Amino acid sequence: MPYDDSPPPTRRARPLSVSVAAALAAVCLTAAGCGGGPEADGAGAASPRPGADAASRAAPTPSGPASPSDSGSDSDSGSDSGSGSAKPLPKGPLTGRTVVIDPGHNPGNRDHTREINEKVDIGTGRKECDTTGTSTDDGYAEARFTLDVSHRLRTLLEAEGALVRLTHDADRPFGPCIDERARIGNEAKADAVVSVHADGSAVGNRGFHVILPAGVKGGGADTSKIVKSSADLGARIAGHFARTTGSAPSNYVGGNTGLDTRNDLGGLNLSTVPKVFVECGNMRDPKDAALLTSASWRQKAAQGLADGITGYLKG
Repeated sequence: MPYDDSPPPTRRARPLSVSVAAALAAVCLTAAGCGGGPEADGAGAASPRPGADAASRAAPTPSGPASPSDSGSDSDSGSDSGSGSAKPLPKGPLTGRTVVIDPGHNPGNRDHTREINEKVDIGTGRKECDTTGTSTDDGYAEARFTLDVSHRLRTLLEAEGALVRLTHDADRPFGPCIDERARIGNEAKADAVVSVHADGSAVGNRGFHVILPAGVKGGGADTSKIVKSSADLGARIAGHFARTTGSAPSNYVGGNTGLDTRNDLGGLNLSTVPKVFVECGNMRDPKDAALLTSASWRQKAAQGLADGITGYLKG
C-alpha cells in the first residue's frame, strides 16, 4: 500500500515552547530496521531481523510534558521529562485520545544481557526479551536516540491535547520485554501505538521504513482486528515522515514504499490496538548517522511522526 501523501494536518498555535516552531527548521534522515544484539523485536538489517521491541515491566503512567528545545545543538532533549505530570493537558484536536510511545530498547540493557536474552512468548513462538540495540560508529546508542525522539514526540502530541504514555523512560534497569511493551498499549486502550527505532544495517543502506503487523493468529496472538487500522496509521506516518524530514523511503526494505509487513515481531503480534514500528534511519551508514545524531533532525523526525499520528487520529 502506498504511503499517505495527504496534506499535513492543520496545526493549532502551540503555546508550549519554541521547540515546536524549531521543528520546522532542521535537517533530514533515513531509516530501516534495528540492529545489535540477539533477535528481539525490531526491524532488520539487510536481512530483517528483530532488533528492538521491548516491553515495559512497569505499569504505564501519564507522561509529563517534556520541553525539548531544538536550538541546533546536538544535545539530547527531554532528559528532564518524568513519567508523570500533574499539569492539565491543553484542549486540542487530540483531546480524549491516548497515544502510547514505545522507545526501542533501554540504555541499561547492555548491563543486563542475561535478563534480556531470556525468551518470552510472542504468541507464535518464543523470542528474546529485548536487545541492546545498535549504535553509530561513534557510539551514539539507538536507545539514546529513541528516548530523545520519543520525548520530543510526546511534547508535540500533548500540545494537541493527547494523553501520552511511554512504555519506559530509562526509569528501570532494563527492558521492558517485548510482550510487556505490547501489553502496555493494550491495557492503556491506546488509539495508536508507535515504536521508535533506528537500524543497524550495512553502509549504503539508507532511508526510513514503517513496519506493519501481518495477519497473525496463534497462541496469544491475533492481529485480525488491527491489520487494517495499523496499515492506515503506518501509511500516514510514512507520508508525513518523508515530507517533514526530507528522507526517502528505505532503499533496502519495503521495495521503496517505506512500508514493510512483518509477522515475527512480538510487539506487533501481541498488540490488540493499532500499532507500528518506525525505523528512522540506519545508524551504521555515515550519511544517515549524521542525521540521527543531529538534534535539529531529531526534532523534524518527531514532527513527522506527530503529524502522521494526528492525521490518522483525525481521520
